[in-house]
Amino acid sequence: MSLEELLAGQTGLRIRDPRQTTVDLHAHLRELIVVGIFPVGTQLKQAELARIFAVSRTPMREAFRMLQEEGLLSAEPNQRSRVIGLDPGELELLYAARISLECLGTRLTAGRLTRDEVRDATATLREMERTHHADDLVSWSLAHRRFHRLLVGRCGPTVLRTISSYGEQSERYVRLVQTKHLVEFRARQEEHIAMFDAVRTGDAQAAVVRTAEHLSGTALRVIADVAPGRSAPAIDAAVRLATGTTADWAPIASADR
Repeated sequence: MSLEELLAGQTGLRIRDPRQTTVDLHAHLRELIVVGIFPVGTQLKQAELARIFAVSRTPMREAFRMLQEEGLLSAEPNQRSRVIGLDPGELELLYAARISLECLGTRLTAGRLTRDEVRDATATLREMERTHHADDLVSWSLAHRRFHRLLVGRCGPTVLRTISSYGEQSERYVRLVQTKHLVEFRARQEEHIAMFDAVRTGDAQAAVVRTAEHLSGTALRVIADVAPGRSAPAIDAAVRLATGTTADWAPIASADR
């Protein structure tokens, strides 16, 4: 199937500002990959996509580079790339890093949310409910990202940028969980609420534990789907490090919880 056929009926590229062409192009291509419009194995040619989206080669080349750094595209000769499949090893290390940094972020943020941030987080939770029921995964992802950022907001701009980057790289794994485990949405939303309550009330240890449970649960469900029987020692190590426990981590012992 040609790229034009894959893109048929999809929302076109929107350039908000010519100076931000690379940013908008990267975001658009990334969304097409994450939601599966460009399936795993699809060959993407810079010249062809530049023609389709009516942009020059320079921003397209830079957008490809950014996608390659995120592990979404391979790097091949002649300005060609392929959409890369899910890598359970990459997923494990990505989520181990997220657990470590986001648990730090929630510990630092617990009890320090402003009234505006509390209202914003509450509204974002409602938006996640609404967009889920409307089957609007794009809008849900935006709200989901914003919610997680609010809970780690006191970790400083440098760490926050890294957390945001890791969150964006995790999106295709989150989408996989959503599509294969639709009936679990209510349980995952309850986890979000528990995380928010712990941060809002200043219970730092509970915030860390809830965050570790939430992120590790997502990672282990995806690993169980794409690589059944595979262990995830990095996830376990990150949870132990973040929560300060040396005991077996019972809440994530089973990937189908």
